[in-house]
Amino acid sequence: MGKMPLWADAVLVPLFSLLLAAIVSALVIMGIGENPIEAFNLMVDGALKRSDGWGFTLYYTTNYIFTGLAVAVAFHARLFNIGGEGQAMLGGVGVALACLYIPWPHWTVALIGTSLFAAAFGAAWAYVPAILQAKRGSHIVITTIMFNYIAFSVLAYLLVEVLRPAGSMDPASATFPEATHLPSFHDMFAPEGSRLFRSAPANVSFFLALAACVGVWLLIWRTRLGYEIRSFGHSETAAKYAGISPVKITVIAMLISGGLAGMMAINTTMGESERLVLNFTEQAGFVGIAVALMGRNHPVGILVAALLFGFLQQGGAELALWTSIPRELIVVIQALVILFTGALDNMVRMPLERVFLALGKKEAN
Repeated sequence: MGKMPLWADAVLVPLFSLLLAAIVSALVIMGIGENPIEAFNLMVDGALKRSDGWGFTLYYTTNYIFTGLAVAVAFHARLFNIGGEGQAMLGGVGVALACLYIPWPHWTVALIGTSLFAAAFGAAWAYVPAILQAKRGSHIVITTIMFNYIAFSVLAYLLVEVLRPAGSMDPASATFPEATHLPSFHDMFAPEGSRLFRSAPANVSFFLALAACVGVWLLIWRTRLGYEIRSFGHSETAAKYAGISPVKITVIAMLISGGLAGMMAINTTMGESERLVLNFTEQAGFVGIAVALMGRNHPVGILVAALLFGFLQQGGAELALWTSIPRELIVVIQALVILFTGALDNMVRMPLERVFLALGKKEAN
């Protein structure tokens, strides 16, 4: 055994990184005078032991699956798309326009139509940074960050000046027509009179997110385009030698990435609030970066990582509700997870590699 096996890289490295993040988080909780074990039990109780808790956890998970996949597709082409937040905002605009101005006959048809609108608007917002990177060499991180700020301004303008109903002071669009309302988990799974998932916002778009995981896996590992994206990501020089166009791959990867980020808006805008509101993205675009890092840019890993961050989000809300621990602490925990699974990844990986190298030498002797 000469190097760390793939299963160890995919399972052990994130697991030990999470353990380190949990230990440091526990120390932080102890530092503010609370019991970390009680805090963890409260998070588990609020996020996993009740149907409503599961409903909220899966609702946040849906957001993070879309934004995590968006980051991952771009990353396979070695593009760091940090603009998922802005692309999701524009996706929300696409969903709102489709719901408000097209008379959909049924939610199933509306879901297909609005998915296309959300993806198209998100992809369009990613196109300019992509073409600037491909043609002019502008750094994709800088341009996508700036486009996040522009997107927020565009969204605020549209909600205040264009989509806000007459007489309303709330910067939000009108409520979408009833035919576009997506069925929630309570509508789908609760028997008559049951309280199952009664107040949870999880809805049918969760299954759309799962379908997106399958679609991204097929695209990246089972198509010629996916092969070209991965080849370009591994070596631009080799990809050029093989006849792969850097401009084409950069633009296509960013369009797919932006489209996935835009589709996140279906869950929050069409599935939960049933209208377009400010701050509907709830920072999911940024959390998607951590989800993709922790999930090793693989759809299965992203699904697991999205579940973890969904748990942290819902569990953090329970902590803030029932203890004196501030909700902001969950941001600290998320940051620690990002720190240990991303920036300090080698702190775990290198000792593990030495262990497997030592095991390999022992087997050889």
